[in-house]
Amino acid sequence: MELFKNTKIDFLGKQKIFIGASLVLTAVGLVSWIGKGGLKYGIDFTGGSNLTVKFSTAPPVDKIRTLVSAKIGGEISVQEIPGQNSVIIGTPMKDELQLTAERKTLSDILEGNFGDKSGKLDFNNASADTLADKLREPLQQASVGMNEQQLRDMAKAMLSFKNTPPRSGIVTSFDQLNGVAGVTPQVIGVMKQQCTLSSFSVIGAEVVGPKIGAELRSKAVLATLYSLAGMLAYLWFRFEFIYGLAAVIAVFHDVIITLGLFSLFGKEISLNVVAALLTLVGYSMNDTIVVFDRIRETLKLSRRELNAQIVNDSVNQTLSRTIMVSGLTFVSAVSLLIFGGPVLNGFAFALVAGIIVGTYSSIFVASPILVFWHNFNQRRKKTPAAAGK
Repeated sequence: MELFKNTKIDFLGKQKIFIGASLVLTAVGLVSWIGKGGLKYGIDFTGGSNLTVKFSTAPPVDKIRTLVSAKIGGEISVQEIPGQNSVIIGTPMKDELQLTAERKTLSDILEGNFGDKSGKLDFNNASADTLADKLREPLQQASVGMNEQQLRDMAKAMLSFKNTPPRSGIVTSFDQLNGVAGVTPQVIGVMKQQCTLSSFSVIGAEVVGPKIGAELRSKAVLATLYSLAGMLAYLWFRFEFIYGLAAVIAVFHDVIITLGLFSLFGKEISLNVVAALLTLVGYSMNDTIVVFDRIRETLKLSRRELNAQIVNDSVNQTLSRTIMVSGLTFVSAVSLLIFGGPVLNGFAFALVAGIIVGTYSSIFVASPILVFWHNFNQRRKKTPAAAGK
C-alpha cells in the first residue's frame, strides 16, 4: 500500500534546517540536564518507596503532602492518579531500616488523619488472617455455624471482593458484601459491630533499596550501550562500517534528545522509561535500516556513486512505509500518554518523543552522514592525484 507515489521531495536540501533543530534541542536538553544537576531518577534507580493509596472520594493531595513532609525528611512526591481517587506517595532514598520505618510512619499518618477513631478493625486495610481472628469469637457468640476453614475462606472472599473493580480497594458499606460466598445477614451484623470502614485503603507498596537502585541504573546504561554496539556490528556486517556508524550516531542522537526532553519537563527516569528507550533504539534503527537498504538497492540499479539524489530517491520510495508505520505507532503512543495514567506516562512520553525524533533522524541525520562520508573520501582520493601532477 502506497500513500504517496512518485514523490520528488528534496529531503537533503532541507537537512540544515533539521540538523539545526537537532542541535538546538540537544543544547537545550543538555543545559537543562546540567542546570538541574542531572536527570531526575525514580525510585527504581535511586531507592525509596512508593505507596499507592485509594480514597473513597477525591484525595486531598495538598493535605497529604503537608502531613507527610512534616514527618518524613527529603523530597516527598504525592502524585494523583486521575479518575481513580488514588495517589502515589513517594519518599526518597534511605537505608533499608529507614525505609521500613518510613512505611510505618506513612501508615500511621494515614490512619491518624483519614482512619476511623473508634478503635475497631479497619476492614479496608485488614489482612485475611487479621479479619478472621477478629470475627472468630463474635461469630461464635452470634451462633453462626462456621468451622475454621470456612471462616478463613470467607475472609479471603470478602477481601477479594473489596479489591476487585469497581471497588478496587474501598468498600463504603458492609451491605455491599451481600452475595459474597459465606456472607449472611448475621455475618454482616457482626461485621458492623466489630469492624469499621475508613475512607482510604493502601492498595500497593513498592520499596527499592539504594544498593539495588544503583545496580539497576548501571545495568540500564550498559543495556543501552550493548544494544548500540550490537547494532553497529550487525550493520557493519550487512552493509559497511560507515552505515553502522551513521545509524548508531542517529540513534544516540535520538536517545540524547529524548533524555533532554525528560530533563526539560522534569519527568522521572524509571525502568519503564528504560524499556521505552530500548524500544526506541530498536524502532529508530529499524527505520534507518529500511532507508539504508533502499539506498543500497538504488545504487545497484543505477550503477552510480552515492550522492544526494540517490538518497532523496530512496527516502521518497520508502516515504509511504515510514508514514504508515510511524503514524500508527505515534497514535498508539499518544493514546497511552493521554489515557495510560501516571504509571505509563513516562513510557508513553519517551515513545512519543522518540518516534518523532527517530523518524526524522533516519532521514536528516543518518542519511546525510553517508553522503558526507562519501564526498569526504572522494576529495581525499583526488588530493593525492592532484599533488602527483
